[in-house]
Amino acid sequence: MTGEPFLELENVSVARGLKVVLHNISLRIAAGEHVALLGPNGCGKSTLIKTMTCECYPLAQPGTRVRIFGRERWEIFELRKRLGIVATDLPSERTLHTKGSDAVITGFFSSSTIWPELHVTPAMRERAAAILEQLEARHLAEKPLGEMSAGEQRRILIGRALVHNPEMLLIDEPSNALDLAAQAELQRTLRVLAQQGTGIFLITHHLADIAPEIERIVMMRDGRIVADGPKNELLTEERLQDLFGVRVTMARRDGHFHVW
Repeated sequence: MTGEPFLELENVSVARGLKVVLHNISLRIAAGEHVALLGPNGCGKSTLIKTMTCECYPLAQPGTRVRIFGRERWEIFELRKRLGIVATDLPSERTLHTKGSDAVITGFFSSSTIWPELHVTPAMRERAAAILEQLEARHLAEKPLGEMSAGEQRRILIGRALVHNPEMLLIDEPSNALDLAAQAELQRTLRVLAQQGTGIFLITHHLADIAPEIERIVMMRDGRIVADGPKNELLTEERLQDLFGVRVTMARRDGHFHVW
């Protein structure tokens, strides 16, 4: 890998409650790299995400180190300016009346909506408009989130994560709750961002989520990294069968992988 590191984990174990769910994880990701983390439900992907976003902390043990953008300590809101997070959660009831442009602006405040005490500047509105233009979503600027399709809402969540022009986007299970048309729309959006130079760390258990621009695959099972390498070497029927514990048939078309 070339480029400065976004993430450096060395011998990281993390407990949730009384149970250790990540075991001796070592992982290095360069800023600007395009990587997909692949694994079955319950393998520890969510805990790894929370470790990367400083919501979970590793067990104190010799040889453990966590560095994000070269630093071991971060103030969360400062980190969010460099790391855009696209969560699986679609808008809650309290945000259903928030317009698309305002929902993008909430990314500046890490808030669920624009509360009265928040000061929105003209520069913030200009940035939100530019992002909607970039995502080909200008038509969503005045549309309430509650009237949007799941695919439109997901595009707004991506826009929200882009407000600070982050070096990396962390995208968790992006195709959840999306129909086929929305999945195709999401793929186009992610491909454009990757081609524009935005780093992407994608967490998924769906091979179809992995865009052609993603060159590296990390595989997790039972809280451990079991494989890490080039996509063309790791995405094989044999490895996928071992990872998910079921027989699979795989096909590749135009840089996309599909299994059944």
